[in-house]
Amino acid sequence: MTGESAYSKEGYLHENFRFFHLRDNAGQERDYHFHDFDKLVFLISGSVKYLVEDESCAMEAGDVVLVKHHTIHKAEIDRSVQYDRIIIYLDPAYIDRTVPEAGLLSCFDTADRRRRYLLRPDQQTGEKIKKLLSELEDSLSDGEFGAEVIRGSLVMQLLVQLDRLMLSGGGAQETAAFSDGKIAAVLSYINENLSSDLSVDALSDLAFMSRYHFMRFFKAQTGFTVHGYIRHKRLMRAAQLIREGTPVTKAAAECGYNDYSAFHRAFRETFGISPAALKH
Repeated sequence: MTGESAYSKEGYLHENFRFFHLRDNAGQERDYHFHDFDKLVFLISGSVKYLVEDESCAMEAGDVVLVKHHTIHKAEIDRSVQYDRIIIYLDPAYIDRTVPEAGLLSCFDTADRRRRYLLRPDQQTGEKIKKLLSELEDSLSDGEFGAEVIRGSLVMQLLVQLDRLMLSGGGAQETAAFSDGKIAAVLSYINENLSSDLSVDALSDLAFMSRYHFMRFFKAQTGFTVHGYIRHKRLMRAAQLIREGTPVTKAAAECGYNDYSAFHRAFRETFGISPAALKH
């Protein structure tokens, strides 16, 4: 699949959170996709690289990857070894509703802002996280009074550990940079100028490459066509602005869409809903 068609919205979360402990050699490798919920991936064993947006996160046992809602990602899995991991889906609204002033989701916001999606806990923090995950997994079979409250508490404690790790700065790992600094510079320029002229000609000039070589090199480095990457970034930014209360037409214009009908069509193709519906 091409870059612009290789990501899609996948999965729905009807609970406050969902816990998976998966062990296999096949994994569930998918093309680029995104969710409406936040996602935590804890690697127990195996060889996997998570591609989050335009960053590459080579995981080691004990590592955590944080994927904020509406962030595109996929896993590249070495199928020759067993892939043992815990995945937790989180409804951001549930966290904010339960502890509105705690800021427990700041680890996702910080990861997204810094473009550092991989956390590598120190031994002490790693042991605390393992203990919480084990207790959370054990609690799933508990049907007694208050069990749901206990599970929720364990999720909150887990987020506290991740937030502390992120705040300390010691756990935030640098993700792999692109092999060519020209592409990294172009990506930064795109993200900072979504309302500007982002034609292939303008971007290839920025990279000091011919149009033809730039387009091929960009796809090889990122997995996206130039147009596909820009389209994704503009739509994701527009969706964020709309959720924050920006009028739909203004959000479209601020993200480089002067033709509202084209924006509406692209938005619906990507998110499966109209831009106005995102506000409800």
